[in-house]
Amino acid sequence: MTTSLTNVDHLDFLSATVAPPAQAGHTTYRLDREPSVGVVWVYADDLPGGGYRRVGGGAYDAATGTYGQGAYDADDISRAAVVYLRHWRQFGDRHSREQAYQQLRGLTYLQTVSGPHAGNVVLWMQPDGTLNPSPVPVETPDPSDSGPSYWLARTIWALGEGYAAFRGADPGFAGFLRSRLDLAVAALDRQVLVRYGEHQIVDGARVPAWLIVDGADASSEAILGLTAYVRAGGPPAARTALARLAAGVAEMGGGPGSSVLPWALSRSVWHAWGAQMPSALAEAATALHDDRLLRPAVADAGTFTPGLLTATGPINGLLPAPVDRSQIAYGADARVQSLLSVSRATGSDGFRQLAGVAAGWFLGQNPAGARMYDPATGATSDGVNGDGTVNRNSGAESTIHGLLTMLALDADRNLAALARAAGPVVSRDGSRAVEAESGQLSGPVTVVTPPSAWTGESQWSGGAHLRVEAAGRVTWTVPAAGQPRRVDAVLNRVPGPGGVTAFDMLGRVSSGGGGAQGVSAAPGALLPVRVPGTVAAGTGSITATGVRGTSDLDVLLLTPLVSSLVTDRAVLLSSVAGTTRHLTIDVPGDGAAVARAYDAHGRPAGVTGGRGAFPVEVPAGGFVVAA
Repeated sequence: MTTSLTNVDHLDFLSATVAPPAQAGHTTYRLDREPSVGVVWVYADDLPGGGYRRVGGGAYDAATGTYGQGAYDADDISRAAVVYLRHWRQFGDRHSREQAYQQLRGLTYLQTVSGPHAGNVVLWMQPDGTLNPSPVPVETPDPSDSGPSYWLARTIWALGEGYAAFRGADPGFAGFLRSRLDLAVAALDRQVLVRYGEHQIVDGARVPAWLIVDGADASSEAILGLTAYVRAGGPPAARTALARLAAGVAEMGGGPGSSVLPWALSRSVWHAWGAQMPSALAEAATALHDDRLLRPAVADAGTFTPGLLTATGPINGLLPAPVDRSQIAYGADARVQSLLSVSRATGSDGFRQLAGVAAGWFLGQNPAGARMYDPATGATSDGVNGDGTVNRNSGAESTIHGLLTMLALDADRNLAALARAAGPVVSRDGSRAVEAESGQLSGPVTVVTPPSAWTGESQWSGGAHLRVEAAGRVTWTVPAAGQPRRVDAVLNRVPGPGGVTAFDMLGRVSSGGGGAQGVSAAPGALLPVRVPGTVAAGTGSITATGVRGTSDLDVLLLTPLVSSLVTDRAVLLSSVAGTTRHLTIDVPGDGAAVARAYDAHGRPAGVTGGRGAFPVEVPAGGFVVAA
């Protein structure tokens, strides 16, 4: 009998109850009869001798027993409620049902029920239950219930799943959750969706103006709750809000590598944390019977995500180069959940298999080669730093998202087996960044180091870039590879014609055509521009020459036509080639392996297998999972 991976012990350790004092505009279900509500500590510091110490956020004041931010926050209480709800429903666990009930009571206490900000949510609570709407450092919005926010989105997520779970088990409590969810949707309508149909210009792109805090990431978490609510019989207002919010997120598709971008104010930024956009679109597409919402989710799942997994895994910052290489459970779980949702919506076993590979992050497939989740305790480490070291603390967010993935694995033993096979990395050959300023320079080429690497909407990789003028020449030494590689030059795309740079034997690229700045924070946009040709196998250098004008070049991204991730018992291949590629693979481990090929839409494209080395066909733009 297989032992369950999901263990809520550490989340229980982080959970607590508090009896909040009377505070205007705040109450919850049966507070007069049940004065204590459920909450969850935000952080847990790893102790040298073993175990953890629960702590809050911000500086601690021993005299008052308070933190600069607080001990508990709505972001984590809401997501803890989701874990307990899913655990209760999946395993029939009565303890998790009670925990879900109490966490939802605590969450709704944080929601403001009267006045101009009704429906919004205060983020922080102190250990004694006192609300802290203006923490240090200050959150936006300030006070935290004065406008739309990530925590409003996450509250909608929890309330939607809570209503769906309790409507049959406890109709009285479900009715209360429905009233609070309707209050939150009303706040969403008047503050965000009032702009439905409006657009704003960001570096020439037309983007929706009706996303929560301009975030497709934040909006996606609200969509998860709204889909649960609509499926459970929510009112027409919820269905309308879902359709409008999902339409906005869908418009963020088509980013670099066919990703769904998380932030409407940048064409350059993608991050793994909170990137549940494909999951939200897939769930909304099925709830609303609208296949248009599914298209950008499929592109993200079938084109962008395989390349991400072979290159770096779920890093915290493609800006657009891989600048922030730290990785956390929130990002790893977002990839797993997105792939599973798209798999369910399309019926694609290929996306389900990709989800199994992505889940391997928790079991050793990360830069540290460490198990990030411990099934014996239920603790998930707080992440892998950019230098490959592990942050051994285990706060609420990491614990929550580790458990959400474990619940998915426990629901499908084949998925769990693939995740175990996709554990520690043996080798990785994916997209690699070559800093522009690392080349050998001649003629009118200069290294520019701006005061800040952050432009306001993207980030210069390495904190610097090259300014290439006509007749300027740069030669980069690059590791020779066994197959051809695609080259993308990350350029500052500016309005107008811009500069033109020629890559020897490959072709020309232009830094122009960036479009009007609009509401973006910077006049240009750092974006990858495809160099027409490919670098031949065995090539050890690349040379570029300025043809006319001036171009600001940040980094070169070199991507094998077929990238690979090899773990201790599995192989993932991802293609950017325009034609089918024929390779030979050798899956580590004993016994025969089976390789399943899929096109970019997750549709089956062939099965091969064998012991030791055997040939595979990788579809153009598709992927292969072998285990």
